Amino acid sequence: MASSKLNILLLYTGGTIGMVKDFKTGYLKTFNFKNLLDQIPELQQLDCNIETVATENPIDSSDMSPKYWVEIATLIEIHYHRFDGFVILHGSDTMSYTASALSFMLENLNKPVIFTGSQLPIGDLRTDAKENLITSIQVASLKQNGKPIVTEVCLYFEYKLYRANRTTKLNAENFQAFASFNYPPLAESGVHLKINNEHLFKPKSGENFKVNKRLDKNIALIKLFPGITQNVINSIFSTPHLKAVIIETYGAGNCSTKSWFLNLLKSAISQGIHIINITQCSAGSVIMGHYETSNTLKKIGVISGKDITTEAAVVKLMHLLGQHIPANTFKTNYEAAIRGEMQ
Repeated sequence: MASSKLNILLLYTGGTIGMVKDFKTGYLKTFNFKNLLDQIPELQQLDCNIETVATENPIDSSDMSPKYWVEIATLIEIHYHRFDGFVILHGSDTMSYTASALSFMLENLNKPVIFTGSQLPIGDLRTDAKENLITSIQVASLKQNGKPIVTEVCLYFEYKLYRANRTTKLNAENFQAFASFNYPPLAESGVHLKINNEHLFKPKSGENFKVNKRLDKNIALIKLFPGITQNVINSIFSTPHLKAVIIETYGAGNCSTKSWFLNLLKSAISQGIHIINITQCSAGSVIMGHYETSNTLKKIGVISGKDITTEAAVVKLMHLLGQHIPANTFKTNYEAAIRGEMQ
């Protein structure tokens, strides 16, 4: 008789969670994930079959790049029909970038893809890895009426499940390393695992799953600060093959009104360079035209990033540029929510 247990694929890309201490040397080293049950015997209590796979060369997440995003997405594509859910282990430093990227790359997703990691290695006495991993697998196994409850790319850390493309890393030391300032948690883990169904992403039904692997890296990110010089801005916009620039502005999307700055933006837009306006505030939204300074940006054709995170803004831009969207509709496409990444 066939097993009724769900099949979960655990995908290791690198990061602190996959480390154990070598007691002979005292150094941290990567352990073999095929021996996962030896490290976390509690996983045997979960009502699912767990298989493991790793990227070809697991890396520190500081070295993460679009090349690795494609590798991760391809592994999901290869194993998509064999498994009911996916848990991706990733270093926390760039996890929000990778998880946001996968949310755009995995189109018409109807299974859970949960990113998690830890602040302390899995072999550490005080590790947060075990709870993060156990609950992530449990969330990936959730079904109701034979269908998965979660059908989007998420990030689970320290008792909370977030929409991946709404997250940002806010703390390098605390176990509560991530936050989602502009969107509520999808689930919270306590004595009970509480799912906030009203906040879950509802994918289009009947559409075939596909993986978008074209990402265009010819972009730049500028964080404005009082006193930023014309030479600095000019040097960025003079970058060869530049196709788009994200500008982190003040408050609700405000910036300098100096003529050299506005003329430079206007000239770049006329040359076909897309400019995205996002706020450098942790929470809140760009509201183009709310103040006179941002109204000028709106008039010259700057694109509003609304309440998108920096991480999602970057990878959404790479994704849309990779789709070769016509210039006259790019603004409309960027300002529309694709995977629930903005309001």
